[in-house]
Amino acid sequence: MTFLEYFNTMGFLKAPMFFLVILSLTICSTTSATNKGGYWPTWAQDSFPPSTIDTTLFTHVYYAFLSPNKDTFQFNIDQATTSALNSFTTTLHGKNPPVKTLFSIGGGSFGTETFTNMATSPNSRGTFIRSTIQVARKYNFDGIDIDWEYPQTQAAMDNFGRLLDEWRVAVNQEARSTGKPPLLLSAATNYKSLVDGVLKYPVESIKRNLDWINAMCYDYYGPWTPSATGPPAALYDPNGQVSTRDGLQSWINAGIQKEKLVMGLPLFGRTWKLQNPSVNGIGAPASGIGPGNEGAMLYSEVQKFNAQNNARVVFDEPTVSYYSVAGTSWVGYDDVNSVQRKVQYARSLNIGGYFFWTVVGDQDWKISRLASKTWTS
Repeated sequence: MTFLEYFNTMGFLKAPMFFLVILSLTICSTTSATNKGGYWPTWAQDSFPPSTIDTTLFTHVYYAFLSPNKDTFQFNIDQATTSALNSFTTTLHGKNPPVKTLFSIGGGSFGTETFTNMATSPNSRGTFIRSTIQVARKYNFDGIDIDWEYPQTQAAMDNFGRLLDEWRVAVNQEARSTGKPPLLLSAATNYKSLVDGVLKYPVESIKRNLDWINAMCYDYYGPWTPSATGPPAALYDPNGQVSTRDGLQSWINAGIQKEKLVMGLPLFGRTWKLQNPSVNGIGAPASGIGPGNEGAMLYSEVQKFNAQNNARVVFDEPTVSYYSVAGTSWVGYDDVNSVQRKVQYARSLNIGGYFFWTVVGDQDWKISRLASKTWTS
């Protein structure tokens, strides 16, 4: 629902014309606001608490993740999680400047089965929706983000659209009944609107109901492609259509409003073990994952690895990505030049902004600060 439609439901469009002029200015200024997001993973509670986040560099921060009960589709919040949720919102709302807070539901490791089952009927969707709103209000969140990776059939995609339709109605009804601002609704999505060239996201429902989507423009290559190295988040793909450019253009071609499209940036790298250290470019033969946690490293860990191992660092111009080589270890990642180029590209498209997975991966806020400065300048 647009702001205009929302005010219409409240009866405000019967107001004098001068109010409509003010309203139109408000709409323009709101929809053009930059979205600089970052996901904060709960596993970082001890090493990187929310108080550590530099809120001058972000507009929205996501608590990642909460998961509904697989049978009831409701959220069962224990005492430890209650404390974490309260701390998250209180801390980030109290920062200078404050940021908007959302809790993100699901995540890559959560799978698809619970979401698929929940979305199949109006009753189960309603139960889930009511529980999300209750959690958001109880813990003082500004919004809700769903991270369903990914609907596996077209029927599931269509049910995702129905879920969004009903969610928006419920959120607006709750706002009218309480007098509070409507909760924000967003979704983390595949980098393309047409997944694997077969499954189509419910773009019309997304356009009507979500405030924005976070297109996950990363993980193009990784442990699931163990036989050859690849750029995990290439801006361009000279040999195909697996790139951030193609992903964002896919959403734009599908008709999404540009201001609702937010580009994902990874603060992590993917690693491989080379078969032959002397054959070490992009696409080099590999024999599985390399160093790190199951073939992954935070950006800060990549920088440390490169320094400790005297790695050879290469910026690959055709893909606008970095990789480093140390013996048989190969790491693909983003660094200053590639991030700056990506943010400049996103600005040229006039899309809504960018987000990072995850804020804990940065090194002294170097990349986050660069992205924010590049977008502004």
